[in-house]
Parts: sequence; C-alpha cells; structure tokens
Amino acid sequence: MNGLTKRGLLAGAAGVGAAAILPSRHVAAQDMPAHERDLYAAAQREGQLTWYTGQMQAEPSEAIGRAFTERYPGVRVNVVRSTSQVAFQRLSQDMRARVQQCDVFSSVDQSHLTFLKREGHLLEYRPRNAEGMLKVVRDLSDPDGMFQVTYLALYMLGRRTDRVTEAEAPKSWQDILDPKWKDQLSIGHPGFSGAIGSWAVMMRKMYGLDYLKAFERNKPQIGRSAADPVTVLNSGERTIGVGMPSATSLLSISRGNPLALIYPTDGTLMVPAPSGALKTAPNPNAAKLFMEYFAGTTYSQTVRRYFGESLRPEVPAPDGAKALDQFVAMTPTAEEVEKGIPEVREIWRDIFGV
Repeated sequence: MNGLTKRGLLAGAAGVGAAAILPSRHVAAQDMPAHERDLYAAAQREGQLTWYTGQMQAEPSEAIGRAFTERYPGVRVNVVRSTSQVAFQRLSQDMRARVQQCDVFSSVDQSHLTFLKREGHLLEYRPRNAEGMLKVVRDLSDPDGMFQVTYLALYMLGRRTDRVTEAEAPKSWQDILDPKWKDQLSIGHPGFSGAIGSWAVMMRKMYGLDYLKAFERNKPQIGRSAADPVTVLNSGERTIGVGMPSATSLLSISRGNPLALIYPTDGTLMVPAPSGALKTAPNPNAAKLFMEYFAGTTYSQTVRRYFGESLRPEVPAPDGAKALDQFVAMTPTAEEVEKGIPEVREIWRDIFGV
C-alpha cells in the first residue's frame, strides 16, 4: 500500500469526544475565521448555490447541504444528486447549451475534474481550510488549486450474513470468479458509476481482460450506481455485492440489515473523489464558501455520521470501518481513469451486453 494512503502517516489523528463529533449549528459570523466571514457576507447576497454531485447517496448529500446552511444561514444548497457519469453528462449538456446553472461539481471519477481543468472550466480557488486537512487529501488535490479532494471513497466486497458465512465468503476479487457464486453477485455499471469504472480499470490492469470475461460467466446482476448492490443484498435477491461503497454499506448495517463488508486481500479500491467550483458559477462567492466548507471540520463531522471517511485529523474514522493503515488499498491514477474508463465502458458492453 502506498504510504500516502496510510492514516498513520497522515496527521496523527487523535480520538475526540462525542460532543466534538456533532456538527455545530447556527454558527455566528463572529465565530468564523476572517476568510470565511468575508465569503459568507458575499454569499448571503447570492443566497444559494447549486451542487451537482455523484459522490454520496441522496440522503447524506441532502444532509451535507443542510449542514452547510446551518453553518451559513441564508445560503441554501440546491442538491442535484445522481451517479457521477450522469452528473457529468448533465454538466456537459449545460455547457453545450450555454446554461449556467451548476456552481460546484463533485464526482467519483477523477478524470471529470482533470478534463474540466484542462478545458478551462474551473475556477481557480484553493480553500484556506485545506491547510488543516489530512496530508493524503492535500497531496491528491490539484496542485494548481483548481479542484479539491472532498471524499475518499472505498469500494469492496460485501455479503448477506444470514446466507453466506464469513468462512465461506470470498476473500479476494479473484474469489468471486468461482462458479459457486453464479447468479449470486451484484454490481453497478461503469457507464453510470465512476467508481465501478475505476474498479473495472483496476481489474483489467491487475488480471487482464479475461478477468471480466470470467466475471460475466457468473451472471452478475448489473445495476447502475455502485450502491445498488446494497439495495439488492438487502432485498435478498443476491448474496454477494461487488464494488460496494463502504459508507453506504455501513449505514445500512447500522440500520439493522444483515450485511458485512469484506476488505479484499488483493486490494480495497480507494478512489480520491474531487470537487471544483465552475468558472461560470452563477453564485461564485457561495461556490467558494462551499469549497471552504468541504475542507473544514463541519463537513467531515457530517460525512462521518453517514459513515464517510473523515478528511481531517481531529475527526475520527467512522464506526465499523478499518483505519486506512489496516488494509491493502489500490488507487488508479487520474491518467488511468481518464484513459481507461471510456475503454472499459465499451469492453463492458461487448462482454455483458449492457
């Protein structure tokens, strides 16, 4: 595992009390640092921002928007949540039609933000609050200040605990090729989910094209979002989830569903998911303030409530999750994602017919 992905090397995160984990509410302007106060005053005149996001599911995304408004009263977040590929398609359609609606764009597909940067569509803004983020987050963010990693997304295997024991469950990505898992697997689609696109890129890189062909022979149920297998396993339609998001799975487990996560021995997929403010943002000050919010403590506290990875050392890892230095991680580069996802989308359609 690359040293940059180990929590033990990031910033020496210390445990904090339960009171520190809850997001603050209705923070007075005088309690904000000066750079936030100035942006907040300007953002209040704009009154809102629109956020296109494919990073977390609808419930936590809405909670993130509410927590922002609680910290910055008078600035409302219009949350437009979809899968990452659909969010990027919508943004692309807006740009072709010269519609300026999106203020901040967030994706699990790194290549979306590198493309927007290259094409000159992003607003250069480096959040001051980013100085207090974990080192891995700072290192994976854009050095030119065009986009910021705002989510560390983990994707792994999962099982129905009442139908698959820990002993018989697959332990690696290769184990799910065993014919005994035929008609038992569920996965998202790389044409809709940036995470599953990254997973397919890594499987092809590690094991070659024959891996995806062997995977198809086990007839996985293919949805859209990487989170779809959580729903499928909860319903009992399938017993093994492939590329399941840690946060969504742990949230489901906390609500009593019979699921368990499996950290594959050949590598848990860790995707640095970035966000950026648009150069044509109709609410540029609110967009900058939202980028500061992403980098601040309140955001990590809110995400943690929905079992997302904390981006700051003073906010602990979510309950039920392994620390970043306790498992093998695999992370595709931005170049691998940008080149590889369009390729694997076509390969996927050829192999799976969808």
